[in-house]
Order: sequence, then C-alpha cells, then structure tokens
Amino acid sequence: MSRYIALIRGINVGGKNKVSMPELKTRFEKAGFQDVITYINSGNIFFSASDNNAFVDLVQIIETVLRMDFNVITRVAVVPVSELHKALAHAPTWWDQDPDSKHNAIFVIAPTTAAEVMKTVGEAKPEYESVESYGHVIFWSAPLKTFSRTRWSKIVGTAAYNSVTTRNANTFKKLVELSNDSAL
Repeated sequence: MSRYIALIRGINVGGKNKVSMPELKTRFEKAGFQDVITYINSGNIFFSASDNNAFVDLVQIIETVLRMDFNVITRVAVVPVSELHKALAHAPTWWDQDPDSKHNAIFVIAPTTAAEVMKTVGEAKPEYESVESYGHVIFWSAPLKTFSRTRWSKIVGTAAYNSVTTRNANTFKKLVELSNDSAL
C-alpha cells in the first residue's frame, strides 16, 4: 500500500460543484481506497491504495467517482505523500515569507508539466511576483498591493488554468503536517 493525496480541482468554490466531504470519503472507501481522510471542504483527500494500481488508474477512479456519484466533471492531481514532503522541502526561500504577500502552491495536473504551464503563462514579472517550480508544484508569491499586475493572477480562463489546482501556503503546509500524523 502507498499513501497519496488527491487534490480535486474546483469543488465547493462559490457554490459550484458542491461535494460533501463525508460522502466523498464514503465513495472513496467504496472504490477500494483505505485510510481515507479529508481536510477542509476544498477537495483534499488522503488515501491509501494498493501498489498494484497504476498511477493513471487512481486518477481515473477518482474522476469517475466525482462524475458518477456527484455529477461533477473536474480534474484531479494525485500526489504521493512522499512527493508532497519533497516539494515543501524544496520550496524557494522567499516563498511564504512576506506577510503582505499572497503565497500559493500551484499543483500541475498530469500529464501536463510545470514547465509547460510556466511557458503558457509566460515569464513572471519579477518586479511584481516570484515563481519557481519543483516537480509538479509551482511556488508563486506576489505582494497584495500589486497582485493585479502579476502575470500569474491572470491565468483564470486560460489553458494553463485548466491544468492546475491551487492551495495557499497555509493549506499546503497543513497538508504536509497532516500527512505526518500517525492517524494517516
């Protein structure tokens, strides 16, 4: 068995794609996943799966559960918990440091790569934002006062936006902390 986290894109945001986390937990268990635990209402689900499952199969199972049981068509980033830890360990030193800035961890949904997303968005505007990637995670920070001038604040509605799911720094750090919990 291996431990994963599913980061579901765009559920329970602005009253759209409503999914009950307790019901989703039950559906994950019925799909054969074990040790299922959810965190907050934005689609963060830890689970264990047999090592016999191909990675792509995990994504397909979860997306099918969402479509069939909740009538939600969305994409999912599935990340081994060990990779979650590695990404945070490799976060840039500037990320999540300035209290007057917004700090996001942008998870790229396979098969898209971080390099592809970064190329699509274009070069960051260094006077307004900082961007760096590790694996399938893009770390982004921007001062709140100039947020609207950043290139990355404008990705909503673009092809790149459809290939990512974002968590703020506090949520990302909490997910890593929870994955260390012996209850997981």
